[in-house]
Amino acid sequence: MTETLSDPQQPQQPEPEPEPAPGKPRPKKKPRRPPPDPQSDPPPRPEPATRVLPRPLSSPGEIPVALLHLRRNDPLLSPLIDSHPVPSLHPFLPPFLTLARSILHQQLAFKAAASAYSRFLSLCGGAEAHVTPAAVLSLSVPDLRNIGISKRKAGYLHDLAKKFHTGLLSDEAILSMDDKSVTSLLTMVEGIGAWSVHMFLIFSLHRPDVLPVGDQGVRKGVQILYGLEEMPRPSQMERLCERWRPYRSVGSWYMWRLSEGRGGAGDGMGQLPQHQQLLLDNGQNICIPRAFEQGMMSTQAHGSFSTIHSVDQ
Repeated sequence: MTETLSDPQQPQQPEPEPEPAPGKPRPKKKPRRPPPDPQSDPPPRPEPATRVLPRPLSSPGEIPVALLHLRRNDPLLSPLIDSHPVPSLHPFLPPFLTLARSILHQQLAFKAAASAYSRFLSLCGGAEAHVTPAAVLSLSVPDLRNIGISKRKAGYLHDLAKKFHTGLLSDEAILSMDDKSVTSLLTMVEGIGAWSVHMFLIFSLHRPDVLPVGDQGVRKGVQILYGLEEMPRPSQMERLCERWRPYRSVGSWYMWRLSEGRGGAGDGMGQLPQHQQLLLDNGQNICIPRAFEQGMMSTQAHGSFSTIHSVDQ
């Protein structure tokens, strides 16, 4: 008897289903699920991780923790910390108000800026609570020119107000963003660059780990602190100040103090290392930007500061 072998190239026929027993209904077949279509049925995306923002520097106990960290990680800062009162931050102000005020102060001496801001408040209704995007948009360019600001700066204020009015920006959204997101969005506003955003993050949002690598005062302070022949470039700033993380904002505050050039014995700075004192004696008087610090951060030591020394334009 010859055995018939099946052709391996031919598909195997499925075995017939057994007949049900007499009197019993045939079981219903389960519908086959079609294979997933990668184009029409994309895999479910994982839920985004909740973004946790760092504690603001104005949180209770945060400044002492920052100072302890800076002392431990960079002993050169200890004489500076000992020579100045502890930084004290004021309560939050609405982001739109702060940004509008910073634009008004750009490239103006402090008295001129304060006068322009006072007239600006009068145009908006006489109080800071009335400074809203709608109120600013209701002001014409000639209205704004009459308070002592340039046509270009009036355009900056209108662009800021438009982006808030359309919902691209909002006080609530800014407060919930991380530093990188705030920077990305705010630098879309005409007249606001990286320097302005750094100042806003430190003095308005009280963010703890901001390093203004382009600020002349901070760069000068780092030069003095480490005895460098020249002011460091931004890339050098990042490397030199890495040890300050996650409190580079506080370290920057002390760099402004150091770059003020207050090196006399009456200023409590007589214990600075010799290389720092020599650079102080020969340095320029580059101070913290008053437009941001005034009303947002109190030094409890020096009642006045020089005019803004660095702008975005």
